[in-house]
Amino acid sequence: MPANKTASSGSSGEKKSGKKKGRRARLIVIVLVLALVGGVGYGSYWSVSTVRASYPQTTGSIKVAGLSKNVDVKRDGYGVPQIYADSDADLFRAQGFVQAQDRFWEMDVRRHMTAGRLSEMFGSGQVKTDAFLRTMGWRRVAQQEYDTVLTEETKKNLQAYADGVNAYLKGRDGKDISVEYAALGFTNDYKPAEWSPVDSVAWLKAMAWDLRGNMQDEIDRSLMTSRLDEKQIKDLYPAYPKDHKPIVAEGAISPETGKFDPEAEASTEGGTGADISSDATEGLQSQLGALSDTLDEIPALLGPNGNGIGSNSWVVSGQHTTTGKPLLANDPHLAPQLPSLWYQMGLHCRALSDTCKYDTAGYTFSGMPGVIIGHNQDIAWGFTNLGADVTDLFLEKVSPDGYLYDGKVKEFTVRHETIKVAGGKSRDITVRETNNGPLVSDRSDELEKVGQKAPVTNSAPDRADGYGVALKWTALDPGKTMDAVFELNRAKDFTSFRAAAQHFEVPSQNIVYADTKGNIGYQAPGKIPVRKKGDGTLPSPGWSSEYGWKDKPIPFDTLPYEYNPKRGYIVTANQAVIDEETYAPLLTKDWGYGTRSQRINDLIESKIKGDGKISTDDMQKMQMDNNSTIAALLVPKLKEISISDKSVREAQKLLEGWDYTQESDSAAAAYFNAVWRNILKLSFGNKLPKELRVEGECLTVPRAKGSGPVDEQNKLVRECGQRDADSAQPDGGDRWYQVVANLMEDEQSDWWKSPRTRRDPETTTRDQLFARAMEDARWELTAKLGKDITTWSWGRLHQLTLKNQTLGTEGPGLLQRVLNRGPWNLGGGEAAVNATGWNAAGGYDVVWVPSMRMVVNVGDWDKSRWINLTGASGHAFNAHYTDQTDKWANGELLDWSFGTNAVGRSTKDTLTLTP
Repeated sequence: MPANKTASSGSSGEKKSGKKKGRRARLIVIVLVLALVGGVGYGSYWSVSTVRASYPQTTGSIKVAGLSKNVDVKRDGYGVPQIYADSDADLFRAQGFVQAQDRFWEMDVRRHMTAGRLSEMFGSGQVKTDAFLRTMGWRRVAQQEYDTVLTEETKKNLQAYADGVNAYLKGRDGKDISVEYAALGFTNDYKPAEWSPVDSVAWLKAMAWDLRGNMQDEIDRSLMTSRLDEKQIKDLYPAYPKDHKPIVAEGAISPETGKFDPEAEASTEGGTGADISSDATEGLQSQLGALSDTLDEIPALLGPNGNGIGSNSWVVSGQHTTTGKPLLANDPHLAPQLPSLWYQMGLHCRALSDTCKYDTAGYTFSGMPGVIIGHNQDIAWGFTNLGADVTDLFLEKVSPDGYLYDGKVKEFTVRHETIKVAGGKSRDITVRETNNGPLVSDRSDELEKVGQKAPVTNSAPDRADGYGVALKWTALDPGKTMDAVFELNRAKDFTSFRAAAQHFEVPSQNIVYADTKGNIGYQAPGKIPVRKKGDGTLPSPGWSSEYGWKDKPIPFDTLPYEYNPKRGYIVTANQAVIDEETYAPLLTKDWGYGTRSQRINDLIESKIKGDGKISTDDMQKMQMDNNSTIAALLVPKLKEISISDKSVREAQKLLEGWDYTQESDSAAAAYFNAVWRNILKLSFGNKLPKELRVEGECLTVPRAKGSGPVDEQNKLVRECGQRDADSAQPDGGDRWYQVVANLMEDEQSDWWKSPRTRRDPETTTRDQLFARAMEDARWELTAKLGKDITTWSWGRLHQLTLKNQTLGTEGPGLLQRVLNRGPWNLGGGEAAVNATGWNAAGGYDVVWVPSMRMVVNVGDWDKSRWINLTGASGHAFNAHYTDQTDKWANGELLDWSFGTNAVGRSTKDTLTLTP
C-alpha cells in the first residue's frame, strides 16, 4: 500500500540536553527572521525578495569566468541537471557552479563541520563539537592528501570545481545565496568565504566517520561490563548465522600466488586466531560513556551510527533478466536529511577525447566533483558499507611529561588550535597525540580521568589518575579515495574498475559492478588494518608494542572479489563478505547479521527458479519488500500464548493471518513492532547499564559492580539513561534478531526474567515475558493510537520527518515548520529490505532510510530508473525542495535519461554558461 503523508508537523523530536543558552537565544532571533522570510504575519517584501533572491537561474545564459567554451545545463521537470561540455576543466567548473546554485548553504555547513569551524557560523553551542573535530583533524588530513598523495589530474579537477563554485559566489551577498544566510545575517556578521579544493576532499572524512564500522560496538561492549558478565555479553553479540550467505561464496587466497583467487579452494584452516585484549576486557564505565556522549554530538549532521546504517545493492546477470543484460540495484541507508545527502546529475563530454574523458551520470555529493554512484557509457556500479573494523580505541598511560610506551615515557605530538566563535570570544584548545592517534579523552571533563575504573591485569602500569583514550583510525592517514572517484567515472571494464577500487581506501565499501558486455562483478576494497594482537572488539593497551597495527594494511590483492559467479547474481547488504573460518585476514568481528541480504537472496532465487526472468519492475519491487524476519520467528509463539485480558486478546488477534509484511496501513505490523519493542525492553534493555539506555528513562536497579564496598553491592539505586534516543540499546536491529533466535528454545533463560512492578507480576519464563510484552504493547498503543484497534496503523507510529540539518534540528516549532517537511507515514522497518529503520529503545520514528534508490538497466541506459529522498534544491521554498519525496515514500522511481536524445526529450529548462 502507498505510504501516507500527513499534515506538516512542528514537532521538534528528541532534544539534546544541556544545550548552550547562547545558541538557544540565537535561534530565537533566527526564527523571528524566518517568520518574516516565510511571510508569517508580515508583508510580501520578505516572502518574495528574500526567498526568491537565492533561486537559481535555469534558463538563458550566464558568464562564468574561466570557461573555454560554452557549457549547456539541461534540467528536467525535477530540476535534475545534465551538463554538456568540451573539456574536463569546463565540465567540473560547471558542476561546481550548478551545485552551488542549488546547494551552497549545505556545502558551506559541511565544510565548516569537517574543519571544526561550526562555531564561526552558529556560535558557542558548537564549540564542543568543533573541539572534537579539530582533535581528529579531518581538514588537516585532507590538506595532506591534496598536497602529497592525489594525482595532478585529480587536483586539476578539484581546482576547476572550486573555480566554478567561486564564480557563482562572486558578487553575491549571503541573502542572494540562501535564505538561511538571510537569517544568519541578523545574528552575526558571517559571510561565506571562497571554496577551496581541500574543502571537497575533506567531505570524504565525514562520510568515513559516518561509516566507520564497529567503534560504537567497541565502546558498548566495554560499558556492558559494569552490569554483565563475559557470557552475558557474548549472548548479546552472537556469532554470525551460518544460514545467512556471505557476499563471496567461493574463492580463497591462493597459496601459490598469495592473492585472492575466485577459483581457489577455500581452506578449512582459515580464521584469524586473534586474542581479545586481556588488559582491557572490561568497561571504562562513566568515562567511555562520556566519550559516547561526545560521539553523539558529531553525527548531529550525519545521522546515527549503528546497526541500521548500511545499504542494499545487488546485480543480476543477463542470463536471469528479461533484458538479456545485467540489472543493478542500489539503495544506501543513511540518516534522513533535508536536503538529501545525494544530488542527481549527469556529466557529459560532447565528444570523448584525451582532454574530455567523462560521460557519466548518477548520484553526486554537493561540494565534491564527479559521480559517486551511477554509471558511464560502459559500466555501472553501486556501493554498500563493507563495515570493516578500521577504528580502535587505545588506553594510554599519560602523565604531564607524555605517555608510557614499552616502559619509557614518550612526548606527545602537540598542536594548538583556535576556535573562532560567532558573537563570542575565541577558544583555544591543545590537541595531544600518541603513536596510536589523537587523545580523544582530552575533549571531555569527564574523560580527563578515562580508565579510572577499568580493570586491568597485573602487568598493566599503575593507573594513578586513570588512563587516557586514543583513537586510531585509517581515515586519519592521507589516502587516494578522491583519485578513485574519477577513476571509477572513467572505468571501461572490470580490470579498470578494480584498479579504481584499489584506491577507494576510506570508507571501505562493497562495490558491485556490471558492464555492457554482460559481465557482473564485486570487489571488497579499503584500507583495513592488520592488528599485531587482539581483534579490535575492545579497547587495547596503548603502552605495549605487542598491540597496535602493523605498518601495512591488508594487501588489496588479497581482498575478496567475484567475477561472473556461476549463480548469476551478487548480493551485498552489509552481511559478512566471506566465511571468516576459511579466510584468514580479519576484516571485522562485527558484521551486520545478514537479514536483509538473505531476504534479497531468497527473493532472487525464488524468481529465477525454473528459468524465471527478473525485470526492472521486479528489481524495483524487491527494493520495497517489507517482510519482517523477526515477526516470522515470534508470531507463531505469540499466537499460542493464553491471554485472559479481553483488550489484550483483541490486539493479539491482529496477528492471526498476518503475512509479516509491514505496510503503512497495517494494524498487525503496528502491534507486532510494539510487542517486539517491549520484549527487548523487558529482556535486555532494563538490564543494560545507564550509559546505553535512553536519556531520561529511569529504573531502580542493583548497584553496579565495583562501585562500592562489598556489603553495598546488593543495594538498589535509581539510575537514569544517558544515551541519545537514536543510538540507545537495544536498537532492535538484526543483531537482536539473532540474540532472541538463539534464546528461543531456552524457555527458562535468565534473560526472560523480569522483576515485578506495581502493575505486573514477575516473569521467569519466555512465555510469561512475551505475555507481559503483549500487554504492555496493547496499552502503549492505546495511549499513542487510541483504544479502537481498527484505527491502528504502522504508518501512524512509524513516521518520517525531514529536518533541515542545520537550523531545523532544534529550536521552536515555528522554525521547524519553516524549514522542515513531513511527517510521512511509512511502511518498511528495521532490517527489512525496505529499510526504514527505527530504534526500538528510543521509539518508532524513522531514523534511517534508503537515502536514494536506483535500478540501472545496463546497456539500455535510458530505461534505468532512480529517485532521491528529497529533491535537487536546497532552497526551502523552491519547487524542487522535496518534490521527489512523495514518490520515494510510495516506492516509485523516475525515468533516468542518459543519452543525448533522451535528455533532450526530458529537458524543461536549458541554461548556457559562457566564457
